[in-house]
Amino acid sequence: MERPTGRHTFKQGDQVVYEWEQTLEEVILYFKPPQWALPKYQKELKKQLQPGQQLPQLYVNIGSNSIEVGVKPNPPFLSEELGGQVVKSESYWMIEDEELVVNLQKMRKAETWSCACKRHGELDPLAQNEAKKKIMLERFQEENPGFDFSNAEFNGMIPDPRNFMGGVSYNR
Repeated sequence: MERPTGRHTFKQGDQVVYEWEQTLEEVILYFKPPQWALPKYQKELKKQLQPGQQLPQLYVNIGSNSIEVGVKPNPPFLSEELGGQVVKSESYWMIEDEELVVNLQKMRKAETWSCACKRHGELDPLAQNEAKKKIMLERFQEENPGFDFSNAEFNGMIPDPRNFMGGVSYNR
């Protein structure tokens, strides 16, 4: 599977904990779940269980500015403050293409997050600039649907996509 450009990686030592990317309206976290959590393996794994046994269950709790990811009944393996605020009721998670995908809807459209989780370090200045560029181009495309901005380039400093020229056309 070819990975979309723009994914950033958070590691503990050599172990990838998650990857993440952002768009105009969302931040998406990608986790590699255990094999038992993937639907294509569950039928076979259930056959191996003893009577009364059940497969473990993943859980994801999304707060307006926090996230927990874990396996019931254990404590979460990830319990962090997010890099920005989200609309809890519009955020969700799913298993897709053998990844646990957590889709966080940004509270403030076009806000550029410098990190997915606050204690996991900010993007370097070059990566932050690239994220701003990507979000700015998405904003231009949304506000000017008849134009193609796919080859657009910026010279100099990238302005804040949320506030540039009076801000996004409709604020959340």
